[in-house]
Amino acid sequence: MLTRIDLRGSVTDPRALLPRAAIDVAAATEAVGPIVEAVRVHGAAAVREATHRLDGVTLTALRVPVEAIAEAARRQDPAVRAALSECMDRARRTHADQRRTETTTRVVPGGTVTQRWLPVRRVGLYVPGGLAVYPSSVVMNVVPAQVAGVESIAVTSPPQKDTGLPHPDVLAACALLGVEEVYAVGGAQAVAMLGYGIAGEVEPVDTITGPGNVWVTAAKRLLRGIVGIDAEAGPTEIAILADDTADAVHVAADLISQAEHDPMAASVLVTPSVALADAVDTALGRLVAATKHTGRISEALRGPQSATVLVDDLDAGVRVVDAYAAEHLEIQTRDARAVAERVRNAGAVFVGAYSPVSLGDYCAGSNHVLPTGGCARHSSGLSVQTFLRGVQLIEYDEAALRAVAGHVVALAEAEDLPAHGQAVTAR
Repeated sequence: MLTRIDLRGSVTDPRALLPRAAIDVAAATEAVGPIVEAVRVHGAAAVREATHRLDGVTLTALRVPVEAIAEAARRQDPAVRAALSECMDRARRTHADQRRTETTTRVVPGGTVTQRWLPVRRVGLYVPGGLAVYPSSVVMNVVPAQVAGVESIAVTSPPQKDTGLPHPDVLAACALLGVEEVYAVGGAQAVAMLGYGIAGEVEPVDTITGPGNVWVTAAKRLLRGIVGIDAEAGPTEIAILADDTADAVHVAADLISQAEHDPMAASVLVTPSVALADAVDTALGRLVAATKHTGRISEALRGPQSATVLVDDLDAGVRVVDAYAAEHLEIQTRDARAVAERVRNAGAVFVGAYSPVSLGDYCAGSNHVLPTGGCARHSSGLSVQTFLRGVQLIEYDEAALRAVAGHVVALAEAEDLPAHGQAVTAR
């Protein structure tokens, strides 16, 4: 079922040869630019117009009534509520250990630099609502913001056509987390609403996080600089590095689990074992036919973004997965932990046969908002750090300043900025 790319014996940089979902954020940016500008200029009217035109929903109010959030929580399936509560608990424990401590460096007697970590004051968290519903993404966005100490949190998620409100499980997750400011807005208009604010209705935020489709990504690109953003998310992806010890059914099931998200989702197997590749194809043929979302899974697995990549050995496999820099990387090999520790580029690495990506989606304690499209080479997943800013406090007394004054003056004159030196000598 999967296309095969044979890199055995290849010495070429694999980046140009590996499959990748093709999305044109630049073109999407041109398309959503007028929406973003309309929201900036016309506020709520533009949000309502875009929502009616694009989502087929007529909004009576942008903000979800608090009573509707509470009602969604009351009506939620107890099993789903229990699962979300466990997800929240594990996420809180993991993210609590990500908090940074203030440090003070005594540079010289009388001269110190203190590094403080301060949360942004207000954040806007986007929760998708397209082919699937993601109450788990509420948890993954809200928990690190709360642990970081963010004072004001707003969640926005697309309205459902039948109710004009976000999905009830999304609302219930907000209730469980104590978030009462929720908006029934999706797409580029939601990002613009959060970034620019709407007079009398929505206070602008300092940072916007959360995954979304290409239109959401394009809007975040346009708002970058006006607000902070986490990353430009693309279609979801999984890479699995496996050898002949891997269970083909496990590998196939995990490839399917990501393909279930979207027809553009990428599922990539990297292996030195032709026998495993053959067995995985056989398992895929059987398992895909038995899934609920056979159509979009088949489209994703047959798409140009998905493939089996054959390599000479595990050393070559590590080089390939590093070049691919997957959002999610599974290691299903002998001595999987040692292999995983050799990997430099991945949003998250899932080690061994009993750490599937779907565990990380929900209840591992890790965060599932991760860099896609190769961005794991330079970017991190969502964490407490996303919501913190480093602020330095510099404190010198007279003696400490006098001791270094000559160096400051010398550098100021070398850079032809004499007033810089005079600001020291004036003291």
